[in-house]
Amino acid sequence: MHKFQIGQTVELDVGVLRSSAPGAYEIRQLIPASDRDPEDPCYRIKSIAEAHERSARQSELTLSGRAFA
Repeated sequence: MHKFQIGQTVELDVGVLRSSAPGAYEIRQLIPASDRDPEDPCYRIKSIAEAHERSARQSELTLSGRAFA
């Protein structure tokens, strides 16, 4: 079950192995959870600081208080 909806603004948890733009990301698409981890669905997200979208697991995202510009 997806916790976030398309258009919501989220923050991506920056890990040691992931280089990503800081700041807010917009949820662009909901991706179904895999059979391997049905409790952690994925999303396509987009930062205004990057030209491309990226995918992220729900466990890597938190709801942001910032507005996505």
